[in-house]
Amino acid sequence: MNDLPIACTLTSAELQERRLTVLHELRDAVTEVRELEDGYGYSFQSEGERLEKIAAMIELERRCCPFLRFRLTVEPNGGPVWLELTGPVGTKQFLEDVFG
Repeated sequence: MNDLPIACTLTSAELQERRLTVLHELRDAVTEVRELEDGYGYSFQSEGERLEKIAAMIELERRCCPFLRFRLTVEPNGGPVWLELTGPVGTKQFLEDVFG
């Protein structure tokens, strides 16, 4: 995994479109951010179709950012959903640049 480049394979136009659609919607739904050693954790309320939207985003992002590791935790009793995005050195800076 450390051999994978820290880069998105989308073109600038494709990345801009992704930011304006899928990523914008999820970013607006984040209730808490935790800095991790090798990335970030994002908390979401577990309402409505949130879990399905997060899963769809994971499927899209794993195709264009193969260096990312995704960990999804669904807390019991309607608690929050946590999405951790981690990876090799440089991942945190990439996430800050792309996800804000």
